[in-house]
Amino acid sequence: MIENTNLRAQLSEIMPTMLQHEGVWEGLYTHLNTEAQIIDQHRTRVECIFPDEGEYAYIQKNHFIWTDGKEYKVELLGTLKGNKLWWDNDSFSGCSWESEYGQILLNLDRKDEPGSRFYEMISLGDSSEYRGRVWQWFNAEGKLYKRTLCDEKRVQ
Repeated sequence: MIENTNLRAQLSEIMPTMLQHEGVWEGLYTHLNTEAQIIDQHRTRVECIFPDEGEYAYIQKNHFIWTDGKEYKVELLGTLKGNKLWWDNDSFSGCSWESEYGQILLNLDRKDEPGSRFYEMISLGDSSEYRGRVWQWFNAEGKLYKRTLCDEKRVQ
């Protein structure tokens, strides 16, 4: 069982690149159908926080903003279990881990879209000031139906 103290050190042991994502990121999320047509696009501000103590090893605060003025805010809380970060919230449940080359990988089952899941890969640029995220969405039949491309720049 992972202790709720020294969380940053524990996370650094199992996911050493993950802590490099700490800070505030702004960017553009583009959702594409399987014909590569844009089906949604919005700006985003994502804050990644790594507490050293407490119930959660990772806190992510998302703020999505559409051109029509619509906004959505959500806080995602991750816990350490074994060698992975785990999430279980109203929208999804699942885990993340780090590849040997420093990519962050996620496998998430959607609760708000029953039967759907997505796989995410997060890649950090060499300067650690830019990152790219790709989500691949599959339905209950296992068919790919959407991709999300996230282009972000660190602003804090």
